[in-house]
Amino acid sequence: MFDLTLTDEQNALIETAREFARKEVAPVAGHLDEEGKFPAELMKTAFELGLMNSEIPEAYGGLGLSCLSHSLLLEEISWACAGVNTTLAANMLGSMPLIIAGNDRQKQKYLGALTAGDGGKPVYACYACSEPDAGSDVAGMRTRVEKKGDEYILNGQKRWITNGGVASFCTTFATFDPKLKHKGITAFVVDMSTPGVKIGKKENKMGQRSSLTNDIIFEDVKIPKENLIGEEGAGFKVAMKTFDRSRPWIAAGAAGIIKRSLDESRNYSLERKTFGVPIAQHQAVQFMLADMAIAYETTRLLYMKASWMVDSGKLDSIVSSYAKAYGADAAMRVSTDAVQIFGGYGYTKEYPVEKLMRDAKLLQIYEGTSQIQRIVIARNLLAGDK
Repeated sequence: MFDLTLTDEQNALIETAREFARKEVAPVAGHLDEEGKFPAELMKTAFELGLMNSEIPEAYGGLGLSCLSHSLLLEEISWACAGVNTTLAANMLGSMPLIIAGNDRQKQKYLGALTAGDGGKPVYACYACSEPDAGSDVAGMRTRVEKKGDEYILNGQKRWITNGGVASFCTTFATFDPKLKHKGITAFVVDMSTPGVKIGKKENKMGQRSSLTNDIIFEDVKIPKENLIGEEGAGFKVAMKTFDRSRPWIAAGAAGIIKRSLDESRNYSLERKTFGVPIAQHQAVQFMLADMAIAYETTRLLYMKASWMVDSGKLDSIVSSYAKAYGADAAMRVSTDAVQIFGGYGYTKEYPVEKLMRDAKLLQIYEGTSQIQRIVIARNLLAGDK
């Protein structure tokens, strides 16, 4: 039965993440955003605190936390900065294909590298699926793989890859023949130091600017057969299972943005006066605050349910899509209302709400747009009783 009661360990994790977010991340979030700077020092601290790689099993040096515990952690980080949150989550995203379909040797090597770190510094992973002409349409990818003896030869380009410029390895996907659509897609783990792997330009993004986003180009990259994840032709299923596992994280990040928008709006509305009274006394503002609170509670409930289903072995695409679609859209709406409550001040960088609004937009785009989530939901609904 779905239970909202958190354990003592989960409450302690929330407190650790909250203290890190509010004391370490929030004070520098504006600077990182302005400069588009990768948060290397924050990641080192997060690694030391055990806030990175949290779902990696204990057998490979990780904490083996549940999806719910990880999501609770990410909500707190996103309250302070969604870009830092995305940087943290990207390591688990890059790890998830290995957790889902990798063999023990792959897990020992690659997951073990993440948990061990490098001289006290974090090691990064990335998930390379999207392409210039194939974002949400995973089956439409054009990156090609050819088998030659005991090796695979990889050629193509991946786009919008979080942590791509700092990762030690990536989990990536390629097709033997684009005409095969999803049936031709195969998953691999690729060392970024492999000859032929090149890092493309760093994207100059509207929001989540502290999150590093690059192209990855593969030019005749030779991949040994032991780097095949799962079976040939099974890559599409691995990618979809990864998204089912990661979408609760996105909803948790949305909850963090919504909560920060509500907190900032509430505090400002109690201080700012118009017509001789605080704007919090105007019913129009009260309704906006109430809707923000409703959006927060709903998003939190949805991501907790989706996470709980993952942890209970009852993974259901439709629930993950509910959480991701509702949370992303709510975060965009609520952060926009926060700017409205702040008025002209909200449109300037003097206050954090304009950043919240810019950061929220990406939630509606990456890991399956809000429109794609509705397609997933509709197909599930039409396929049977839900």
